[in-house]
This record gives sequence, structure tokens and C-alpha cells, in this order.
Amino acid sequence: MTEQELIRGCIREEATCQREVYNRYAGRMLGVCNRYARNSADAEDILQDAFIKVFDKIHQFKFEGSFEGWIRKIVVNTALKKYSLRRYEKELVGYEIKDRDETILEPSAYSQLSEKDLLDLINSLPDGYRLVFNLYVLEGFQHEEIATMLNIQPGTSRSQLVKARAMLQKQIMQLQKVAV
Repeated sequence: MTEQELIRGCIREEATCQREVYNRYAGRMLGVCNRYARNSADAEDILQDAFIKVFDKIHQFKFEGSFEGWIRKIVVNTALKKYSLRRYEKELVGYEIKDRDETILEPSAYSQLSEKDLLDLINSLPDGYRLVFNLYVLEGFQHEEIATMLNIQPGTSRSQLVKARAMLQKQIMQLQKVAV
């Protein structure tokens, strides 16, 4: 069945088409959920909530652009609602950026990291930092878009990104020291 036929079947609320759409995209979208969620149970909850929204709003898909991209947007927005930045504004992490750290990472510090290690480091970031980092670095949104999505100022988005990068750099440097 073509993607267009599947979408039309989902609009008609045909269970077989809905199941096929879920089977085609759930694996990739779970990967997106895992980047935003604190744990696998939350990621699975986000995925389920997102697909409920996908099937509820599928009649709004205009057959323009990528269907997978449309689903991804719903997944990201569902994750953002679960981990609203406002909820974590007062999150204390005991980490403060002083002046710019000019320490240069040895190539071995990050070349030895697996994708899983890097994702674990990203997932260990405080929620506000992690959301902005994911949206900017991995999803490709601009600070103005992120600000609108999270109901914050663009400057807050920039600040969260700088802090996230600095925290990741510090964690990688610590890993480098342990490895030596």
C-alpha cells in the first residue's frame, strides 16, 4: 500500500491502515522520543500520546511535504508538552558558567564516544538545557522558533544552548581524564 493510500485509510479510521502507519514510523519516532524523555517509559508514553494525536489530526495532513516530517513535528511537540521548559525554570543543577572555557578537547575525548554514550550525556542534561539542545542541534530549529515553541525569549534559548554545550564539554573532559 502506498503512503497516500495509508493516509487516506487512516482518515477513514481503518484500523489496518493505522496499524501499518504505526509499524512504519514508530521505531524512528521512538528514537526522537528517547532524545527528549528522561527514561524509556516516558519515551514510550510520549510515543503513544503522539500517535493518538497523529490519528486524531491526520485529516489535517495536506499531502504537501514529508508525511514522516509531519509525524515528527507532532512527536516533538508532544514531548515538549510533557517536558515543558517552564516546569524546569527553577531547576538547580549546581553548574554555573563562568568565563568562556578555552580548554581544548583532545580529539580522543570525543572520538572514543559511541553514539549511545553521546546520547546518554545529552540525556543527563537538565531538562531545559536538553530540550533546547535537541531542538537546535538535532532538529535544526532556530532560536526564534524554539522560543515560540517553549514560550520563552530567544535569548533564553541561546543561553540554554550555551550552558548545555558547556556542560557537555565538561562531561566529555571528565571522561577524557578517566580514560587517561
